[in-house]
Amino acid sequence: MRKAILLLIATTLAGCVDMAPPHERPPLATAADYPAEFAGGATPGQRATDIAWRDFFADPRLEMLIAQAIAHNRDLAVAVAQIEEARGLYRIQAADRLPTVGASADAARTRGPSVTGVGTDTTSRYSVGVGVTSFELDFWGRVRNLSEAARSQYLATEAAERTFRLALVRDVASTYFASRGAEEQIQLAEATVASRKEGLRIARRRLDAGVTSALDYRQSETLLTQAETQLASLKLGKAQADNFLAVLTGGPVSEPLLAPLPLVAQAGAPALTAGLPSDLLVARPDIVATEERLRAARANVGAARAAFFPSISLTGSFGFASGALDDLFGDDGMTWTFGPSISLPIFDFGRRQGNLTVAEAREDIAVAAYERTVQGAFREVADALAGRRYLAEQVEAQERGTLATRQIADLARKRYREGVSTYLEVLDAERNLFAAEQTLIELRRAQVDNLVTLYVALGGGLVERAGSAAR
Repeated sequence: MRKAILLLIATTLAGCVDMAPPHERPPLATAADYPAEFAGGATPGQRATDIAWRDFFADPRLEMLIAQAIAHNRDLAVAVAQIEEARGLYRIQAADRLPTVGASADAARTRGPSVTGVGTDTTSRYSVGVGVTSFELDFWGRVRNLSEAARSQYLATEAAERTFRLALVRDVASTYFASRGAEEQIQLAEATVASRKEGLRIARRRLDAGVTSALDYRQSETLLTQAETQLASLKLGKAQADNFLAVLTGGPVSEPLLAPLPLVAQAGAPALTAGLPSDLLVARPDIVATEERLRAARANVGAARAAFFPSISLTGSFGFASGALDDLFGDDGMTWTFGPSISLPIFDFGRRQGNLTVAEAREDIAVAAYERTVQGAFREVADALAGRRYLAEQVEAQERGTLATRQIADLARKRYREGVSTYLEVLDAERNLFAAEQTLIELRRAQVDNLVTLYVALGGGLVERAGSAAR
């Protein structure tokens, strides 16, 4: 029993020394705040992490597609499975910090020559016991640091899954907006083609009647072919967006799709407050993942340093053995063994030093990766904040410009009918109007796409419904 107590004390004392570098976040590699002209100052708004994605997206069809993607996207399924893999590896490594206790029971009967030399004897032997096999006393923290590294890798994998989930929400929304924008542009192009076909029919009648010239007719024909070419290009873009959307969602949606909202109605998302760049350190799962990898790298440095010190292991067992089953648990049958061992490589030709150099280099890499991730997150938010302001200004200006271009086209057609101008003036006005209307749709798509980018860049999109916990 005294030996068992000694073994317990040794287990408690194991891991007294920690040789890993202390974990501290590197200094924030960004400005203390976002540019005031973009951040909105005191403008009221909600934190992105407090808004469920079902509350952020107003389009019911988009909500269905995002839910389908989260449930059936194959790459997300791989990320979830990798979490289970990392959890299992952590459990394996953590188990090394505790002694492995095994129980055994044996029974044997042996027949052989009698000890008296006359005849044969049959003997029996029974034994039961528990034992600890080669348990390392972790005085230098090697096993504990390996366990800590495995834990941090598990947490990093979990954060990486959340990072992919956010990217999936953003990609589904962006692809959906591309499809919706293409559809609205197609509708505009189809109406334009129909209108120009009618214009070409009228031009043909005027040419046959000798009222207009062949030049005006050919110019009208050119106007039609340009619209038809643009229509075909838009249909190709929409088909490609829909195909990619099917891949993101893992297949077609089983339920009937709800009616979508036009792009102009998608810009009414909840107002977002930017907060401070330091908020991203906990709001962004990609930053959390890189920090956990940094923790793992520092723990591996501690394990590499501990390898320079002696490795002390314990082996012990306690049990009973007897030649008669009835007397197995008597005091006379008690058995125990206890044996410490120590090991220290003397000449390894630089192997341990090489392992330490590798671990320290990987720590430096992890620090640089963390700082790069923070800087990238800051840039994404700053770009999206700038886009929120300037894209809104572009849309407003383009709306005014499109209205003015439409009025110019109306005047050009009126002047042509009255014989004041040539058909070339109508041709230019029609072409400019079509381009302005297409540009307006594209800017509206870019505006709503940028709002989603800002929402995800600030860490929003992990919560499905208000009050639910993010994974």
